[in-house]
Amino acid sequence: MIKPQQREETPYIRVFVHLARDKDALQWVAARAAGTLVGINDFTPYGYGRAIAMGCTVTFSQSHRENYLSRFIRLGLRVITGFDLVHAWRQRHAMRQADIIWTHTESQFLGVAAVVGDGPLILGQAIWLFDRWAGLSSIRRALFRRLIQRLTVLTVHSEDNLAIARALFPKKRVERIPFGIASEVALATKVRSNTPIRVLAIGNDRHRDWATLIAAAKTCTEIEIAIFSGSINRRLANAMPNVKIAVLRTNTSLHQEMARATLVCVPLKANYHASGITVIEEAVLMGVPVVATDTGGLRDYFGDAEIRYVPVGDAAALCSAVRAVASDPVAAAAMADRAQAHLISSGLNADRYIRRHVELSRELLDADQTHKA
Repeated sequence: MIKPQQREETPYIRVFVHLARDKDALQWVAARAAGTLVGINDFTPYGYGRAIAMGCTVTFSQSHRENYLSRFIRLGLRVITGFDLVHAWRQRHAMRQADIIWTHTESQFLGVAAVVGDGPLILGQAIWLFDRWAGLSSIRRALFRRLIQRLTVLTVHSEDNLAIARALFPKKRVERIPFGIASEVALATKVRSNTPIRVLAIGNDRHRDWATLIAAAKTCTEIEIAIFSGSINRRLANAMPNVKIAVLRTNTSLHQEMARATLVCVPLKANYHASGITVIEEAVLMGVPVVATDTGGLRDYFGDAEIRYVPVGDAAALCSAVRAVASDPVAAAAMADRAQAHLISSGLNADRYIRRHVELSRELLDADQTHKA
């Protein structure tokens, strides 16, 4: 547990942050120090440790060692229930010492709700849940509904998810908390080379639309496309000399690729959860122009003046947008500059993201104390 160095006049909040098993805080810190945690990442997972300076103690979930049998049981139960129940169960004692529990995705908050019951307050953050809600079985929807009722507040990243969640759970308080990354260091924008046009595309999210990007590459044969993803079907780009597929292993490699790119492309399937926002914010902070698919509520974050948007699944429009942005490097640099200025001035950063968690937690705890009194 990490405690604040100085306690504020108001009582500190005991926060337990429950993350996915592969987001162990100690492993996160070690990977960041080694440069193998790729991206603009905070010192603690997703910046949750910033709550320490805001009047909180912070305890993170821990990844327990597993043998073959325990791993088989944990993953088997995850397949059956749709969330990681065993990982949450292993944290139950630490959870019950907290005033409030924060989670990062539905897999965590469903597990927490199943384990702690009527214990600490729970801020449950949903990411992909409402994109797949309609496809869930009736049994799983009933289970998830029951567990969601145990949350104190359900949080989301986009207005699209906000509208869906409020319609599905009209009696549950739902709040949108815009996602932000560490923004303390921003690289100056510059006029970038367009000979050749180098398009950089990064991401592992299930809603990346690699098929449309590669279809655009078949038309835009003069464009070099570098895709860095561990989830792409590499056969999509068979015999395409202008498409490279690889995996980024280090942060140094990421910065090198960003430096040489003409622009960053974020191709997306239709979604509700602001898919791609992390990569967009990283590109903006590194001063790179962005072309992105117009879906998922990304306009809640950046408008047409800051990002070049294209329709979902339209390879011809994507090709045209890439060519248009690359054709005028000065205008592209100005667009990147506007995006960066907007990110900074509007507070789209980790500090505001975490501060909203703290403010909401204090409000909920004050209300809970008043109710108990």
